[in-house]
Amino acid sequence: MEMPRDTFDDVSDDALLVLYANGDASAARVLTFRLTPKVFGHAYRMLGDRAEAEDIVQEALVRLWKLAPDWRQGEAKVTTWLYRVVANLCTDRLRKQRGVALDAIPEPEDDAASAAEVMQNKARVDALQDALNTLPDRQKQAVILRHIEGMTNPEIAEIMQVGIEAVESLTARGKRALAKALADRKDELGYSNG
Repeated sequence: MEMPRDTFDDVSDDALLVLYANGDASAARVLTFRLTPKVFGHAYRMLGDRAEAEDIVQEALVRLWKLAPDWRQGEAKVTTWLYRVVANLCTDRLRKQRGVALDAIPEPEDDAASAAEVMQNKARVDALQDALNTLPDRQKQAVILRHIEGMTNPEIAEIMQVGIEAVESLTARGKRALAKALADRKDELGYSNG
């Protein structure tokens, strides 16, 4: 018997995965609805291409559903496992695309923003994506997880399967490289020193 979606609000991701493994398709729908925006955002920032990000998320979720019957609660968080899979798939995709320019991330239009503001915001997003694309994959991943996704260093360490010190080093080096790459463009992007 399937339960209405709102009855799962207080159910953990792990428990939803176990419910799905035991035949509750509505648990899978709830978990998909809960996790897709998070991991899609990460894939999109890593790749800069909406279609590629959608493919990565779909592939990662298929892997999660296949793994569900063997999931061992308490060993890792579902989100951590899924972020790791998405990050690895993105890294593999980026390696295959080396030398091919990634599309810039289009900024969603805000009805309240003027045309000039929209253009300025798009220029900033494009500049950030261009600068991110110059970073080595591991630095890029760490910077996105820390400063865009807002994760903690221990969470990032678990996703990237490195120590916390390595995460700190990767994010610090990545931030310095981004600052250097964007320094010459402050005026152009509307950032003044005043």
